[in-house]
Amino acid sequence: MKSFVRSLFTPDTRGGTLLILAALVAMLLANSPLAPFYEKWLATPLAVQAGPLVVDKPWLAWVNDGLMAIFFLLIGIEVKHEMVSGALSSPKKAVLPVIAAIGGMLAPALVFLTLNFSDPINRQGWAIPAATDIAFALGVLALLGNRVPPALKVFLLALAIIDDLGVIVIIALFYTSELSTLSLAVAGGAIAVLVALNLLNVKRLLPYLLVGAVLWVSVLKSGVHATLAGVIIGFLIPHQVGKDKPAHRLEEALSEYTAILILPLFALANAGVSLKGLSIDSLLAPLPLGIMLGLFVGKPLGVFTATWLAVKAGMASLPQHTNWKQIFALAVLCGIGFTMSMFIASLAYQHEHVIYDTYSRLGILAGSCCAAIIGYLLMKRSLTSDQSEVSS
Repeated sequence: MKSFVRSLFTPDTRGGTLLILAALVAMLLANSPLAPFYEKWLATPLAVQAGPLVVDKPWLAWVNDGLMAIFFLLIGIEVKHEMVSGALSSPKKAVLPVIAAIGGMLAPALVFLTLNFSDPINRQGWAIPAATDIAFALGVLALLGNRVPPALKVFLLALAIIDDLGVIVIIALFYTSELSTLSLAVAGGAIAVLVALNLLNVKRLLPYLLVGAVLWVSVLKSGVHATLAGVIIGFLIPHQVGKDKPAHRLEEALSEYTAILILPLFALANAGVSLKGLSIDSLLAPLPLGIMLGLFVGKPLGVFTATWLAVKAGMASLPQHTNWKQIFALAVLCGIGFTMSMFIASLAYQHEHVIYDTYSRLGILAGSCCAAIIGYLLMKRSLTSDQSEVSS
């Protein structure tokens, strides 16, 4: 028991563990006498002003639009790293995770729409089950230690990164409000400056971060979701200048804070679903059921089927030292949508009645928990059986 508890707080697993704990605390707060204080905390206004420019948002918006931009900045850095020297650096390496990620985005969306297409408000959330939570999924996989083939971890990381990149494109195309031409022009100018800094091989991080702050504010004011600014900044910070690696330095500086502070704060602010007045029938309503089945059924089905077709067609080969049982277990783990799914839900139903937000988060929690538990058990069994076959 002690070794299991210790395994929950290793460098590889503590991010996922803190996410779970923060989500549990949020659920307890939302369903306790402290619920009014919890809701008041989320609605607490916070304003930042520089001359005539004012950013005035409630705390929840600062978490979702501001702190999550840092998370997306790290995603941008990770994607660029994988494209330059990692699992996405060549077509041969990238083809399998790309195909698997596409299948893993299409299938859950189709499952969701099968149950919700007739309702115009419900179907706004079609992309909610299309996302995979990188930190959570890798954290669960890390609980199994060194028994997991390294190639399987790389495959999951590459798949999840492509998945997140796809979700970022979806957010840009489908979850933006009316656009401000002036703000977009300022954002375009900021991007041009970032490109110039990159081309000039500027290795100091401060200029990128200062211009990035201008980009974030302008994107926030433009109607495009502000977290997209983080991705752009991450892409435009140089991977390497001489012997220096600016992007890696920034990633090292931010990754720990993101894992132990930003993502748990996001979970604390977004996972508080009040169960007052809800029943089992509520979970079986089309919206939460569509999300839950999209994550727990559609995601594994899409990832595994796409992977199987790609391998059988000769387009790619399985990761080294892996088998189909492990690929299926990994596909189930991809159904852990949590952070990204809740983020999309907050965008999809931000202008609708609160019940849509409640139902969507209920479906996300149920689907992600099922995927995490069943995926862990399947992976543990596949690794145990694999070791038994080797020893015999």
